[in-house]
Amino acid sequence: MSAGAHGLSAPVLIVDDEAAIRRLLRVTLERAGYAVIEAPDARSALAALDIDKPDAVMLDLGLPDRDGLELVPLIKARDVALLVVSARTDTIDKVAALDLGADDYVTKPFDSDEILARLRAALRHRGGLAAVQAGQPVCIGNLSIDLHRRIVTRAGEEVHLPPKEYAMLAELARNLGCVLTHGHLLRSIWGPAHEQDVEYLRVAARGLRMKLEADPAKPVLIRNEPGIGYRMVGD
Repeated sequence: MSAGAHGLSAPVLIVDDEAAIRRLLRVTLERAGYAVIEAPDARSALAALDIDKPDAVMLDLGLPDRDGLELVPLIKARDVALLVVSARTDTIDKVAALDLGADDYVTKPFDSDEILARLRAALRHRGGLAAVQAGQPVCIGNLSIDLHRRIVTRAGEEVHLPPKEYAMLAELARNLGCVLTHGHLLRSIWGPAHEQDVEYLRVAARGLRMKLEADPAKPVLIRNEPGIGYRMVGD
């Protein structure tokens, strides 16, 4: 494990057993102004979480001493942004990581600009939760979502939403920028008995897009992650 200079903003812990991947991520992150900490396995990653206290973690799932999925809830318990960066492409692995608490999932090989954008979104989500808890509305362009007063406005005009559509919007807004799986949304909005009723989500998403998107046929606010779930995209 090696620590980067902590004078820079948002220390990021890279957990990957491949030195070449760690090196590539380090160069990408340091060029963008992040401090970097490295860990080649689960044991040193958990030590770095306690010693270096990073703001974000980039986690590979194929670690030599422990499956990375086992680390997801342990990392999220430290209140950090978590981006899984893995060669595993199966939907079941992506859903498992996201349901366990990962903010996002990027498959290798990755584009440097994309991974930086995903990291920024995960860090914004971490900061945004504090703002929501403090009672501040979630604002995206001309859209305002006041989760405490349950009021949604677009360009200053109040938008009236059916209960399930509002519940879906609120859950996405609380997790702005992060992928929420079909299972997570269905459990939290309709209850565990409806965990397989993905069509409910499609109907609610369609209704939200009709009311909130400039062009419902080309949504930019509420994005579908095929086979996985939905994401609300901020500015």
